[in-house]
Amino acid sequence: MENHVDPEPLPFSRHAKNLLRFLNLLPARMASHDNTRSTIVFFAVSGLDVLNSLHLIQPYLRQDLIDWIYGGLVVPRDNEKRCGGFMGCRAMVPKTEDAALLECMRKYQWGHLAMTYTSIAVLVTLGDDLSGLDRKSIVDGVAAVQKKEGSFGACIDGSEDDMRFVYCAATICYMLDYWGDVDKEAMFQFIMRSLRYDYGFSQELEGEAHGGTTFCALAALQLSGQLQRLDSTTVERIKRWLIFRQMDGFQGRPNKPVDTCYSFWIGASLCILDAFEVTDYAKNREYILSTQDKLIGGFSKWPQGNPDPFHTYLGLCGLSFTGEPGLGAVHPSLNMSMAAYAHLQHLHEQWRSENGKGEEDHGLSSAAQQQLKLKMKEGDPKATTAATTSNSPLIPAQ
Repeated sequence: MENHVDPEPLPFSRHAKNLLRFLNLLPARMASHDNTRSTIVFFAVSGLDVLNSLHLIQPYLRQDLIDWIYGGLVVPRDNEKRCGGFMGCRAMVPKTEDAALLECMRKYQWGHLAMTYTSIAVLVTLGDDLSGLDRKSIVDGVAAVQKKEGSFGACIDGSEDDMRFVYCAATICYMLDYWGDVDKEAMFQFIMRSLRYDYGFSQELEGEAHGGTTFCALAALQLSGQLQRLDSTTVERIKRWLIFRQMDGFQGRPNKPVDTCYSFWIGASLCILDAFEVTDYAKNREYILSTQDKLIGGFSKWPQGNPDPFHTYLGLCGLSFTGEPGLGAVHPSLNMSMAAYAHLQHLHEQWRSENGKGEEDHGLSSAAQQQLKLKMKEGDPKATTAATTSNSPLIPAQ
């Protein structure tokens, strides 16, 4: 008779404490990431949310985080470039009362799409009502960095433009329920021109298919309401490319080693296409757990590596997709918990009641709906039935 071995339990409290530390003190090895602090806050806060441990963030710290996020908001004046959005750190916001210096620094203050996406997501996750945002100003800033071929730059000056920022643009517009002057058709054409011969998506035109940018492409299509424009043959071939990325965990490209983060990038892509159920859950879980630090908590990209908030959060999301007991459900395309998504839905409903109109497109695939139902069946207090999206007050329906 075969002996039944119970799966190794997750040390939830250690992973939560590991993430909480990143909200108070950053190790010296992360000094080079100072200009992207918003993303570190995003991974730490979102990871605590998936662990159902947001209560560990004391009320004073929660408010400090919200205030810090708003401190990076750029609202351009009428005579300035359309550069609305969030900065990633406060290096360009000196603590001084020198009016001349402050005026000079404004020339170097502009929103960055990745920082804007993660900042808004943190505000939503922490339960903020987003009333401090000028939604039109932010989306104007998004439209200002869209290129003629449909891709997006990160900011108005001196940045790359590729699929990563296409995704950031789509999430920003979706969360703010407003697309403004963003050209969704041009965005769609750029995404489709980035579909490679093997049916993964590349970061830029003529690049190599990659798991991370395939997620960015599919999520942007879903959030912009254009996923259905892919024909069934193309969808099946994309699924095949994604499924072939599983070794035990997932790799980002053929002939590359597996990496914890791809349990999210590939896993979420398959969830968007309703195909995650064909993966090997046990092998995926085994690999992710092999990268955790059982002493101080957290996950790394490979076994025996140093844990970091990026791989910790995405590893937890990968486990959530498999239905790991004790973890909150995750919205695949928005890359936030279903609890945070429910709060965003509530805000959309408020905007809809004030505006009197909206679109019924909650952006969830049937796989994600099934995942949410499973969490509700298990009694997850944070699982909330998804509602419909709507439009912001004083902003016409798109």
